[in-house]
Amino acid sequence: MRRSGRHQVRRGELGARGFQPGEGRRGWGRGRRVRAAFVAGSVAVGLLLTACSGDGSGGSSYDRGGSKARDDNGFPAPGPVRPTGPSGTDDGTAESDQKGEVRESAPPADYLSTFALDVDTASYGYARRTLEEGRRPDPTTVRPEEFINSFGQEQDYERPDGDGFTVTVDGARTAAADPSRGEEDANSDTFGQENRDWRFLRVGLATREAEDASERPPAALTFVIDVSGSMAEPGRLDLVRQSLGVMTDQLRDDDSVALVSFSDEARTVLPMTRLGDNRGRIHDAIDTLEPTDSTNLGAGVTTGYRTAVDGLREGATNRVVLLSDALANTGETDADAILDRISDARREHGITLFGVGVGSDYGDALMERLADKGDGHTTYVSNAADARTVFCDQLPRNIDLTARDAKAQVSFDPETVEQFRLIGYDNRQVADEDFRDDRVDGGEIGPGHTVTALYAVRVRPGASGHVATATVRWLDPDSRTPHESTGQIEAGSLDGGLWGAETARSGLQVTAIAAYFADALRSGGGGGGAAAPVPPSLRELADRADELASNTESKPIRQLAETIDRAVDLPY
Repeated sequence: MRRSGRHQVRRGELGARGFQPGEGRRGWGRGRRVRAAFVAGSVAVGLLLTACSGDGSGGSSYDRGGSKARDDNGFPAPGPVRPTGPSGTDDGTAESDQKGEVRESAPPADYLSTFALDVDTASYGYARRTLEEGRRPDPTTVRPEEFINSFGQEQDYERPDGDGFTVTVDGARTAAADPSRGEEDANSDTFGQENRDWRFLRVGLATREAEDASERPPAALTFVIDVSGSMAEPGRLDLVRQSLGVMTDQLRDDDSVALVSFSDEARTVLPMTRLGDNRGRIHDAIDTLEPTDSTNLGAGVTTGYRTAVDGLREGATNRVVLLSDALANTGETDADAILDRISDARREHGITLFGVGVGSDYGDALMERLADKGDGHTTYVSNAADARTVFCDQLPRNIDLTARDAKAQVSFDPETVEQFRLIGYDNRQVADEDFRDDRVDGGEIGPGHTVTALYAVRVRPGASGHVATATVRWLDPDSRTPHESTGQIEAGSLDGGLWGAETARSGLQVTAIAAYFADALRSGGGGGGAAAPVPPSLRELADRADELASNTESKPIRQLAETIDRAVDLPY
């Protein structure tokens, strides 16, 4: 099932791997990006993979570009991928695509997929909250990679001994084997022979385990807290105060915190203060937080970063933690403009932003954009249990950074692969030629994190040999020295069935279930995804999740099963 590999190289060693920046790219044009192209459609009808060939010829749906499309080592030469499809809309998709209809399309230009790493989970948390309230989430707030990465602790990826990443590549077929083609019978996969050449290919990236709290560097955390009128709703500011109080008792004596509140204006409630003997003072400052007027989020972030710079601690992890419903209605409301104000603090001092969303009405797009541009990540809390997990378990352990500007690039072999699509990461795409341009922003990753990318891959009938090579590149958080790790997989390792015992133990099943579920929620509102041509129904998906939860005794998977079950009876 798996091929796991580690290979770290510095900049001067990259030439031996045949992936020199810019090589073989001028003829393709520059600056074009891989996109995960999604097709709208009802789950009952099934998901349709974009760029599917409709002529029934069995030929490749890719333009291999002749002999220049490959390097001497047999890998596809780097070249920018562009979205493809019949004309009809500004983004290159046909009008029929938006109705979930099957269509033919021109082939992509190459076999590379490049994206910035992302450990956000807010989209899944917010969807859970919305479904608990008896309504479907807005499809525009559903990001499949955040559903998938919400189950990082369910993955069995190997972890490195030091900073950096391990790379695990595995996968499975999405339908039962076809004996008429000489394929061995798989297991109880039931998604039909329409899927017989389709595989899920999973790329798993893992950092080292988080150190014991006593061994990590000290933290200097500036909490920027929304106290606008909308935060008066139960489950917002009251939950924030409770969370901060519990976290104050969990942090070490040599950690420091500052508090900034904002409504129509922003103010520093507490300058950077060592916990030590000051916990009572910090609790008193938290207790003064009360909801007031409108939401000037721009003022809050600006004042928060100014406070963080004033309290900057050398040798500590300096981070701004934004707690808000992100419903900005006063002052600057554009994420780029807000972060432009504090760009020097981000770049010169390396202060990252961690966004924590709250509230039944939640400015998902703004919070996600702030975190992406602020070199951080987002999560969402809907109750006290979520808050305790974030502030007492995750934040204290994962305060440190192990990688900056981390990006991944997956190279597919045209000899074995007809089609592929990355599921999710829509707004994290990176131009292929920018993979090794360390000036281009990537993702900031800490200890204890995993990142999973799931691809739908159509292999050539009877194909054997190399399928894909996955490479992750990152900068050392202190020295900014670049490093890389790689992993590879062959066709034979993708032949196992999706619903076998091994895939359950590895975490591949929960990855597939999360991806299918996100796709169903997006499809219901005209968004739509492309996990595979014929997916399970929501009812079957709920049953799969329930069975997996029973077999693994995993609380997060049990919550996923319950969440899918809530969606089954809700109208689209």
